[in-house]
Amino acid sequence: MSAGVPRFNRHAVLAIYRFEMARFFRTVGQSLVAPVITTSLYFIVFGSAIGSRIPQMGGVDYGAYIVPGLVMLSLLTQSLSNASFGIYFPRFVGTVYELLSAPVSPFEIVLAYVGAAASKSIAIGVVTLATASLFVRLHIEHPVWMLGFLVLTALTFSLFGFIIGIWAKGFEQLQIIPTLVITPLTFLGGAFYSIEMLPPFWRTVTLFNPVVYLVDGFRWAFIGRADVGVGWSLAATLLLLCVCMGIVSWIFRTGYRLKN
Repeated sequence: MSAGVPRFNRHAVLAIYRFEMARFFRTVGQSLVAPVITTSLYFIVFGSAIGSRIPQMGGVDYGAYIVPGLVMLSLLTQSLSNASFGIYFPRFVGTVYELLSAPVSPFEIVLAYVGAAASKSIAIGVVTLATASLFVRLHIEHPVWMLGFLVLTALTFSLFGFIIGIWAKGFEQLQIIPTLVITPLTFLGGAFYSIEMLPPFWRTVTLFNPVVYLVDGFRWAFIGRADVGVGWSLAATLLLLCVCMGIVSWIFRTGYRLKN
């Protein structure tokens, strides 16, 4: 390795990653039981009450149609909460200053925290998908694309959660964006219905909701049909990822809420 080129500190990355994952495994029962119960309740309410009135949507049973929306809802909220708490807690107890003074680069810090948060949310997404398969018969048209959208979305919103964890001044603020912004946008983003059912004006308004593209691309991987086009969904996901990466880079470059 040439002089002046920093060496990748994989030991530090693995140490942070394992620490974050250990916290997840200590509460694995609570972490995995919650999505199972939530998914079951959604199928009881939406699958039974509404599904009986809407036999099919998008060429598939209504129960199968809402599965991608359920998985995406779980993925978005879990990615945000895991990543935001993961970086906020070291700020809260003051250990973040030891981390910043250690021979660990900003890239390695982000890689470890975001990687752990994404791993947790993907695991919960898989559990949600497995639970859904108990209620409906699932068929995935494009499994590789499904995994691709799953990983990209988890990474993007884990980065977003990392930003929230640095921005937040208290534990209450950690829940503001997931609860008051992301969850409503998911419900209004076609998670449980096709946006083609909306009147033209509201359909146009809905297209400004970025969650629409995430849900629709993920659903296309399942049923092979999309309301906005898989190309737009992939472009929107990558754009959100790049924006989050840019904000994280700015945070470390300026020391925003890390050096005070």
